[in-house]
Amino acid sequence: MSAMPDTQDAAHRIRAAIRAIPAGDVAGYGEVARRAGLPGRARLVARLLSTGGCDDLPWHRVVRADGRIAFPEGSPSHREQAARLRGEGVEVERGRVMGRRARPSLDETLWGPVR
Repeated sequence: MSAMPDTQDAAHRIRAAIRAIPAGDVAGYGEVARRAGLPGRARLVARLLSTGGCDDLPWHRVVRADGRIAFPEGSPSHREQAARLRGEGVEVERGRVMGRRARPSLDETLWGPVR
């Protein structure tokens, strides 16, 4: 069993995965964790994003697995995230990203969906 990367390494990998999300696209917290090599660590992604401190990070491209913005509807952060996504051409309706699906993992692409 491989060891969990240290906190700084994990944070670096998560930030790199978020920066790799193209403009006009979104990824769920779990997908970001998988792309960072940290499967099952969606809460770690959320915790890192909640601390802020990285102005150039496109945090607005990270949404819940169901496509919803995680901030409470109507809050300033919710409005800002929706505005940023719309500015990139993403359709957001009542806090949900429309017409976007999470991309399959490499395993799902090769072997099909997990049953």
